[in-house]
Amino acid sequence: MISISIIGSGNVAQHLIKTILKSEQLELVQVFARNQESISHLVSKDKITSEITTLKEVDLYIISVSDDAISSVSKSLLFSDKLVAHTSGSVAMEELSNHNRKAVLYPLQTLSKKKEINFKEVPLCLEAENEWDLKLLKQVANTISDNVFEVNSEQRKSLHVSAVFVSNFVNHLYKIGSDICTEHNVPFEILKPLILETAQKVQIMEPNEAQTGPAKRNDTSTINKHLAILTDENQREIYKILTKSIIDNGKKL
Repeated sequence: MISISIIGSGNVAQHLIKTILKSEQLELVQVFARNQESISHLVSKDKITSEITTLKEVDLYIISVSDDAISSVSKSLLFSDKLVAHTSGSVAMEELSNHNRKAVLYPLQTLSKKKEINFKEVPLCLEAENEWDLKLLKQVANTISDNVFEVNSEQRKSLHVSAVFVSNFVNHLYKIGSDICTEHNVPFEILKPLILETAQKVQIMEPNEAQTGPAKRNDTSTINKHLAILTDENQREIYKILTKSIIDNGKKL
């Protein structure tokens, strides 16, 4: 059994905690959390510590904190030559302290505390300094997910940027669509089947093949009508930028 301690108590940390606790091959030894109450509903009190100096010896320490805190947290660990991994998509493995062996276990998924998720479907991107540590990391990853990939720091950064486009930005576009519906007294629920169908199409088609709409057709009449409806200047600018991007992409083909 592989022993693990989690350092952090945010969204990613909580999902990892729940997933590890379900595994028969992994043992959750400790969780470090400054605010113990934030995870008391997940872990028994004897497994929670608010003192980084009291972390017990385990096979793998997973740092799951904000990107800005990863480096300082790794430097605050008093032990040395242990395997320490962070869970960030945008932080290079090299930013971890040199006192310990470095690795990355990055779950590429949008995670919220209130939304349960099947971790078996979550892609895990792995990186380690040496083959032995990578082997152990793969053992952990394959226990909790069916989608495991070896990805270096540069590749992971590009994946993280791509994820912002296909998830964070798309979600903001949902927000804009919802605002427009509210402004015109139309229920946003009417759009939900369209949202699902669009997401399902890219599971079986390339995004470029799945593209439809007035910009794809270069339908300037409809585009101008849409712009006339939009009263918010930010919405108009976003519409123009995305429309131009789709039209320009069509010209390249």
